[in-house]
Amino acid sequence: MRYYFESKIEKKEDAYWISIPFNIWEVCKQREVIQADILLDNKIIDCELRPLEKGKYYIHVEEKDMVSVDLAQRHKILLHVHGSLIRMDQNSPYSFENPIRKIDGINIIIQPEDGLCGQTCVAMLAGVTIAEVMTVMDCREWQATMGRVISALNYYGIDHTDIINYTEGRDTVLPKCCIMMEKMGRFSHYLLHFDGKFYDPNLGVMDSYDMSKLLGYLEIKC
Repeated sequence: MRYYFESKIEKKEDAYWISIPFNIWEVCKQREVIQADILLDNKIIDCELRPLEKGKYYIHVEEKDMVSVDLAQRHKILLHVHGSLIRMDQNSPYSFENPIRKIDGINIIIQPEDGLCGQTCVAMLAGVTIAEVMTVMDCREWQATMGRVISALNYYGIDHTDIINYTEGRDTVLPKCCIMMEKMGRFSHYLLHFDGKFYDPNLGVMDSYDMSKLLGYLEIKC
């Protein structure tokens, strides 16, 4: 997977640090130091993701790779984490060529209890029950990380881009269909956008949404 966001670059001793606006453990199943590369100012740079605490990481870039980079402004970063392609461990009868359904509409599903918004979003996209999705994802309340959500999309053959866009409250134009991430304390809340309407597992169907609350989104191809 790749991750698109804006961040400031800081010089610390003989290297440069770039903050990452999301929890690495939530999106890729890797720990310790992680090998990666970034696209910065049209240049691909090898780097390392180094842990801070509880899934928070920073990008460590060597000084030689950052000549003439302007530290006074925020930069658009495209991060590629090596070996972070997310697959399902179980065999699936579906594929991107043979999905569970064509997404030409969304039927709202309200989660029966808090902490099931990720499973509910997948259920709305796949046209199945929350109970089935929980079995596929092998997770219960408050356990649906974006990594598990993507794994479930892959299982059901629901095609998506390989870039998660982190907007962090900035104005943005959403694609026709996407899974939206909203930060709620130490957890993320998930909801859907489809064709100008918003499908929230808590609130139902909405005609508008406060984009300042949006952490990021994953585009669903339809």
